[in-house]
Amino acid sequence: MKFDLHTHHNRCGHADGSIEDYIKAAIEKGIKIIGISDHSPYFAHPKDQAEPRIAMAKSEFPNYVNEILKLKEKYNGQIEVLLGVESDFFPEYAHIYQKEYKKYHLDYLIGSVHRVKGVSIFNKKRWHSLSDQEKIEQKDHYYELIQQSARTGMFQVLGHIDAMKGYYPEFSNIQTESIDETLKVIAECEVAIEINTSGKTKDVGGWYPSDDILEKALFYGVNVTFGSDAHVPDRVGDEWDLVAKRLKDIGFKSWVYFKQKQQMSVAL
Repeated sequence: MKFDLHTHHNRCGHADGSIEDYIKAAIEKGIKIIGISDHSPYFAHPKDQAEPRIAMAKSEFPNYVNEILKLKEKYNGQIEVLLGVESDFFPEYAHIYQKEYKKYHLDYLIGSVHRVKGVSIFNKKRWHSLSDQEKIEQKDHYYELIQQSARTGMFQVLGHIDAMKGYYPEFSNIQTESIDETLKVIAECEVAIEINTSGKTKDVGGWYPSDDILEKALFYGVNVTFGSDAHVPDRVGDEWDLVAKRLKDIGFKSWVYFKQKQQMSVAL
């Protein structure tokens, strides 16, 4: 049974197409379950829409939820539509985000670290002129934030856990024990990680996370799910079959999705 938990749409300011466009694309591709998980507003920011090209306005979030619920009813019997959010994780504001999410009956939350020390993980310049030790410190801090996000209990899924390599492929070669430590925490917290195929749209190519991280995830007992991270409708479910085959090769027997925050297992 094909599913895709990570999709966006035009409200976030950097994706194309409406929510319905993504649902229709999923139906055409034989996907049975689609999760809509656009970027959370910056709930802690004083402005209604602090970053129009990154996230929707706070005032738009109820409309986002209501539109998904209406489309869920409209396409009932054709495809199951799940209500999700990809939420930024800022430790100092987590309680504010958590309070907002409690207002809605969300199927799941994807927790994603997009900024480290105030700088986007996709900013190539952050690596310029750093010593080897400073690069290790950057990577360790990234994974410390991911660990913190797992421990909050807010999230069912952690998004693209090595996406810092997106425009800096050398990231994967920075030697640190923080990845193993992070996977142990994720397993203890019973949070899933996603195989996110949007890495192919960045300099690094391929998926998040890398195969060596997936092998370690299996060893530590971390559950996995699938997300295309589609920002255009054509990418819904992108490379689902290839990911399923690779997971089988690694040794996974199943993967998961979430409905009303309850984990559902799907055999590979």
